Amino acid sequence: MKDYKNTLLLPKTEFPMRAELPKREPGFLAKWREEKIYDQIMAARKDAAANPETTFILHDGPPFANGDAHMGHALNMVLKDIVLKYQNMSGHYSPFIPGWDCHGLPIEHKVMKELGAAETDPIKIREKCEATARHFVGVQSEQFQRLGVFGDWENPYLTLDPAYEAETLRVFATLVEKNLVYQGLRPVLWSTGCQTALAEAEIEYKEKVDPAIYVKFPLAPEAAQKFPELKEASLLVWTTTPWTLPANLAVAVAPNLDYALYEVAGQRILLGTALLAKLVQHAPSEPKQIASPWKGSQLAGLTYQHPFLDRTGQVFTADFVTAEAGTGLVHIAPGHGQDDYQLGQQHGLPILAPVDDRGCLTAEAGVPELTGVYVFKANKPIIDILKGKGLLFAEEEYRHDYPHCWRSKTPIVFRAVKQWFIKVDAFRADALAAIDGVRWIPENGRNRIRGAVETRPDWCISRQRTWGIPLPVFFGEGEQPLLSEKIVRKFADLVEKEGAGIWFSRSADELAAALGLPLGLRKGRDTLDVWIDSGTSWAAVVAKRPEFLGRKADLYLEGSDQHRGWFQSSLLTSVAATGEAPYKNVLTNGFVVDQERKKLSKSNEGYQKPVDLMSLVNEHGADVLRLWVASQDYQDDIPFSHDIFARVADTYRSIRNTLRILLGNISDFDAEKDAVAPEKWTRLDRYIHARYLELVREVLRHYEGYQFSQVYHAINRFCAVELSALYVDVLKDRMYCDARTGIARRSAQTVMAEVARGLVKLLAPIMPFTTEEAWSFLGQKTLVHTETFPATVDKETAQLDSGAWSTILELRSQVNEKLEAARRDKKIGKSLEAHVEITTRHPELVEGSVQPSALEELFIVSKVVIKPAEGEESITVTRAEEHGMKKCVRCWKYWDHVGSNAEHPELCDRCTEVVLNWR
Repeated sequence: MKDYKNTLLLPKTEFPMRAELPKREPGFLAKWREEKIYDQIMAARKDAAANPETTFILHDGPPFANGDAHMGHALNMVLKDIVLKYQNMSGHYSPFIPGWDCHGLPIEHKVMKELGAAETDPIKIREKCEATARHFVGVQSEQFQRLGVFGDWENPYLTLDPAYEAETLRVFATLVEKNLVYQGLRPVLWSTGCQTALAEAEIEYKEKVDPAIYVKFPLAPEAAQKFPELKEASLLVWTTTPWTLPANLAVAVAPNLDYALYEVAGQRILLGTALLAKLVQHAPSEPKQIASPWKGSQLAGLTYQHPFLDRTGQVFTADFVTAEAGTGLVHIAPGHGQDDYQLGQQHGLPILAPVDDRGCLTAEAGVPELTGVYVFKANKPIIDILKGKGLLFAEEEYRHDYPHCWRSKTPIVFRAVKQWFIKVDAFRADALAAIDGVRWIPENGRNRIRGAVETRPDWCISRQRTWGIPLPVFFGEGEQPLLSEKIVRKFADLVEKEGAGIWFSRSADELAAALGLPLGLRKGRDTLDVWIDSGTSWAAVVAKRPEFLGRKADLYLEGSDQHRGWFQSSLLTSVAATGEAPYKNVLTNGFVVDQERKKLSKSNEGYQKPVDLMSLVNEHGADVLRLWVASQDYQDDIPFSHDIFARVADTYRSIRNTLRILLGNISDFDAEKDAVAPEKWTRLDRYIHARYLELVREVLRHYEGYQFSQVYHAINRFCAVELSALYVDVLKDRMYCDARTGIARRSAQTVMAEVARGLVKLLAPIMPFTTEEAWSFLGQKTLVHTETFPATVDKETAQLDSGAWSTILELRSQVNEKLEAARRDKKIGKSLEAHVEITTRHPELVEGSVQPSALEELFIVSKVVIKPAEGEESITVTRAEEHGMKKCVRCWKYWDHVGSNAEHPELCDRCTEVVLNWR
């Protein structure tokens, strides 16, 4: 028997089966840098920049430059890059300017750990902070580029750049000019660990156990004059912050709740009737009601004696009091809570906050033995004082989620401190209207940010830190603040030339002289809230960088926590300054979480991150990580585990193998010389091409809708089902055994080549390294990312005889079942040994519009016979040899005409012709 193996046209390609991405990807990075791929893309799209309809501005929300990039960063940055690559390959002009948040507590906290608390020189601290920020900008920039993210990495925006600082100050000047900035004494979120006010977005919640106590506030004798039953009675108040009792100035009741007087073990106590059941478990005996209930509004004006200080307080009504917990009576300390503060303002109460920057009680608390005691350590001694006076009714442990400083991890204290604020109330309605003019993806983002804006108090914008943009305020005689729009703008001009550090390096008199102010003033020590820095990027970057053409951002894309962070600070500064939102669309991603639903980016003490981003990339490659990002429903929290990642890696290998098979099958195909016109394609080629056109339309629609997991599933399904399990499998005989230039073979190659090019382009936003590699193996001289996507066609053009194909594919499934049964029964081995007889009433089969030869190829069998059914339809599988057919040793199919050529007696006619004409 002759060996005809060398006459088979087996797939040939140098495109490796083993991706070895960690080794291969850095080479593409080097090539992209050398060839300046980002500049090439922008140059290719320069004509689109002239038309607003063909531009797309995605504005990068700046991560903190205080450490390595983590999985959350990777998720967000890859999502942005997929959007940008899609937009640019759609023919749009879509530049990307990456940015970093370089000021603020995260960086200063890290630096002060290194320098030590003894270092107080602001210039040294700022120099070290800047060096730290710039170092981590470099680190994260390299890590993001390693992920295949394209952008202007040589010219990012940094919030520490003098030009950026100046623009932030100019926005601030506009707010000052509009009388939206004021100094006030009111409670703020105070970090005792970092000794500064915090923004709401700078706190995190973790479980804390506090003492919850029921305290008796003895009513003054005058109460009995109004209601005689209240003689020698006490208000019963519940609190989880005993340390705030020295600052108590009032008690609040709900105006419409019922309150009654009860006797318990000789004690006469007043509380809400709806909360009696919660008290019973703590009462020494069964409470007995001794008077008819009063509405809370009737109790307003009653006075009481402070439990352990020589002062009296008054009862007021308040809508924030509910029957959900406690006793229905709330102790009011205007210096230690937002609701308390507002109630105090309504009734002219002083703001008492006897706590220092370290979180320790001061002499103003009126309890000498507690002066200098940390507030949370003061709880027990205060409880002991109440016990000694017989005014502690009951106590219990209370477990709850309590706000903590995100840097020092210490519990925060609500504390009234003189700070600078922005009047949110003055433009709240405009901000809410602007929210409704923005498209939020997902839609529930609208409610999240509306809820945050509706309920937020005035914005505390001053920070007691060194590393930041200084709040340019001077203080004159009597500590009167001197702040004006004119001063701020003049200072911004100085900052643009020399940087914000001049506030610390120059004396007050030097600065005053430069700003046209009198000498002898004191400089303020506060810096601006870092959320002002990043929140004004719409002015400092989008409105200023020439790449953005002065247009509003089409998209902000960040984590879902930014509804109370950057999305909100950007919205508020923009609406306050310009009257409109800074963005048209806002898209959010969830958090990357482990199997216990903990954020992988968490930095809680004792919590070890299970996944190191760069270790993962160095083990599996960036394209696998990017494919994992695309595969997830990123708008919800995304679970990560090595098992999940391994499954995605399997999908990557499957897609890569599909590309490799296509490349191998078209290795001897030159589209310019060998392409076959569509009207000459086989029916199967037309079907697969139609399915490919449907894929293009579907994938581009999903990209446009930010549904990247649907892109992933559609491409994976097409590769696995239409290509691997059908087209490539079925075409082996045609591709390997037909004549090299046979029209049926060239027809398949024409379709395969177009599908391969299209698939590479469709995958390029998700798998930039692999697609660049495959693109070069397609013989292309350009970079795939400078290309545009395949053209789409209307649905009618793409759906050629789809009804017939559903019948044919269903028949294929039924035939495969019969073939498998025949294998089990040892009737056949390989499917090519089969002779299939189909008895059917289907008109397209009976009338011959679907040729048996096409079915033989589709079923991968040697013979198909169609017979019209008079009775029941059936499929019968027998061995081809039983019908006098012989096996061709070259193609392994069974034919009636094997041996018709004496020179090649073991070949079929088709293989004989190929061999005789072999070159």
